[in-house]
Amino acid sequence: MPLIFDHEKLTVYQRALEFIEWVTPFIEELPKSIAVQNQLDRASTSIVLNIAEGNGKFGPADRFKYFDIARGSTVECAACLDVLVKKKKCSSDQVSSGKALLHEVVAMLMGLMKRNGQGRLRKAGDQHSDEI
Repeated sequence: MPLIFDHEKLTVYQRALEFIEWVTPFIEELPKSIAVQNQLDRASTSIVLNIAEGNGKFGPADRFKYFDIARGSTVECAACLDVLVKKKKCSSDQVSSGKALLHEVVAMLMGLMKRNGQGRLRKAGDQHSDEI
C-alpha cells in the first residue's frame, strides 16, 4: 500500500500498527467479559490515532499534546498486559514481544515530544524518565 499521508511515513506510526497487528489476535482470544480486553483494544487504537492526529497539527504545542496522549495510551497498553499476566490469562513470555514493541513506541514518542516540547518535556521527563 503506498504511503499517502505524512504520518504514515513515521516509524513510530508503523511500530504502533505492528503492535495492533500483534495484539488483535491476542485480544480476540480473551473473554469479552474481562474489562481489560476492551481497554486494551481501545488503548492500542488510541496510540495510532493520536500519532496521526498529532502529526497533522501545525503548532508544536498541539503536536506535543497528541504525542503525549499517544505515549499515555502506549503505557496503558503495557499495564493492560501486566494485568492479564497477573490475572493468569497469559504468561509473561506471551506478552514480552508486545511489550518490546510498546517500549520502542514510547522511546520514539519521547523523541517527537522533545522536538515539539519547548521546555515542557524537561518537567514531564523528570517524572517519566524510567519509561524510556
